[in-house]
Amino acid sequence: HHADERVDLHLSRLRVEMGLAPQTLEAYASDLRAFRSYLEETSLSLSSVDEADIAAYLVSLSRRGLSARSQARHLAAIRGLFRSLVDERARPNDPTELLVNPSAFRKLPEALSQDEVLRLLSAPQGDAPRAIRDRAMLHLLYASGLRVSELVGLELMDLNLGEGFVSILGKGSKRRIVPFSFETGEAIERYLREVRPLWARPAERAVFLTSRRGPMTRQAFWKLIRNYAREAGIEKDVSPHRLRHSFATHLLRNGADLRVVQMLLGHSDIG
Repeated sequence: HHADERVDLHLSRLRVEMGLAPQTLEAYASDLRAFRSYLEETSLSLSSVDEADIAAYLVSLSRRGLSARSQARHLAAIRGLFRSLVDERARPNDPTELLVNPSAFRKLPEALSQDEVLRLLSAPQGDAPRAIRDRAMLHLLYASGLRVSELVGLELMDLNLGEGFVSILGKGSKRRIVPFSFETGEAIERYLREVRPLWARPAERAVFLTSRRGPMTRQAFWKLIRNYAREAGIEKDVSPHRLRHSFATHLLRNGADLRVVQMLLGHSDIG
């Protein structure tokens, strides 16, 4: 049991060199024992285990309900072990090097359920100009996962209603093409036909305007979305960002490719 010896050696080094408190050492020891039995079950060795194996191990810990904090401690123990193996030239590389600490994961906002999204989208009722505009904005925001700044900054020339997509100038002035549903297209068309002409000054380029005859602001849209969420009886805090997160989550749950979703959101990385 080469791995056993390695782990014991590492622990005794920690005890002597680091002068760690007995309970810390005990915690590390139990973490490393758990990792060692994982290696046995998956018939891996300390010299062959790679980054993906260790990531899979962390996922298995999180499935067992370990908190991000305990997972981070496990990873710290494993990291220490591999660093000492590299120091002793027992391994050419440290497979934990690129792994992110689990406690560093930001808590993503909990997505809205598909039912909540539908209730939110149908909250603007009736034929008042405002309701028509708000339906178009909410549908487009959810249908295309736009950032709120991209939604309020949208210009007429960015819209392609015939083909059903918008062209978005995102962060870092990168353009991306985002498709939207037929239903969303209808909501936008109705707004352009019945409402926008009432509020648009000549040469106004912004798509979404207010009755004050200027473009809609982020703050105003934020308030509006909160009010509709209340009306729809949604307890969760509904921010435009949460709608964007829900858009991504729903696509992934329904089998969309991760890279496609990444592209639609305009993320260069999908952290």
